[in-house]
Amino acid sequence: MKKRVTRKQNNSRNCFVCGVMNDMGLKAAFYELEDGTLAALISPLPQHQSYPQRVHGGVITAMLDETIGRAINITEPDTWGVTGDISIRFKKPVPYGEQLLVTGRITRNTRLIFDGEGELYSADGTLCATGKARYVKQPLNVIGDLESNGDFWRCFPSEDDPEEIDIP
Repeated sequence: MKKRVTRKQNNSRNCFVCGVMNDMGLKAAFYELEDGTLAALISPLPQHQSYPQRVHGGVITAMLDETIGRAINITEPDTWGVTGDISIRFKKPVPYGEQLLVTGRITRNTRLIFDGEGELYSADGTLCATGKARYVKQPLNVIGDLESNGDFWRCFPSEDDPEEIDIP
């Protein structure tokens, strides 16, 4: 089902998942959708493999963790989450060298914590992994100072940004 993109989220410089200048990172792009879902478009590289032609399980976990955790920014743009607990179900091998779709949404939100769930799909729409996680809300200045580490947090619009994303 196609869903309209309402906003593109920020990226950092160094993050493994979203860092636009991290040579070993995933360089993920995150899009807020009209129904409150967060969608990430990610194209893992051979450096992200475990067994031949397969993305490492830790990298799959990182993709789901980042996407689910960022979903809180749709309703609370200044809220940051620190992962307290995460559970991943690996259903099919995840290939690298193609664009993957990762989705995330908030399922419970309180003053101090939030829970979410997400899915990872291959380019052909196959459900490859699912995740559920719990996060502790913390202000950015408690987590760390991006700028003192030469990092940043900003949006990088691209001509390739989709207006709609098809969610299997």
